[in-house]
Amino acid sequence: MLRSLCFATAIVLSGVTTGFAADLIEKTSPYSVSETMDRLSAAVKGAGATVFARVDHGAGAASVDMELAASQLLIFGNPKLGTPAMQDASTAGLDLPLRVLAYFGDDGLVRVVYHDPATLADTHGLPADAKYIQMMTGALDKLTNKAISKD
Repeated sequence: MLRSLCFATAIVLSGVTTGFAADLIEKTSPYSVSETMDRLSAAVKGAGATVFARVDHGAGAASVDMELAASQLLIFGNPKLGTPAMQDASTAGLDLPLRVLAYFGDDGLVRVVYHDPATLADTHGLPADAKYIQMMTGALDKLTNKAISKD
């Protein structure tokens, strides 16, 4: 009985993990975390979007005498894309502007991770076929590819 319960719990939890991971898009960068984020910031600005903030999680940890592998978050957007989403569902503002995380993984690789914009539709009841969702998806792919591409 206990063995069956543990097995069933493991199956349920593995589904939760898989579902969560499916909502994230992950790429590998050949650059350091800092250089990856510099390149992403430049790509965002070059595309005419606005960088609202850059959060250095590693520096935050160091400020309280704790260690954390290099990890930075870039928060950016374009009101021409975000505003229509928030007009359709005010709660979309909870997940906008867009965010991309670059971090140094346990495997020694720098990863670039962001939420698939399709999750905005699921989470906030937005039309899945909304043009702004498609444009956000394309923009995130293009910008992150530019940040990690070898020149």
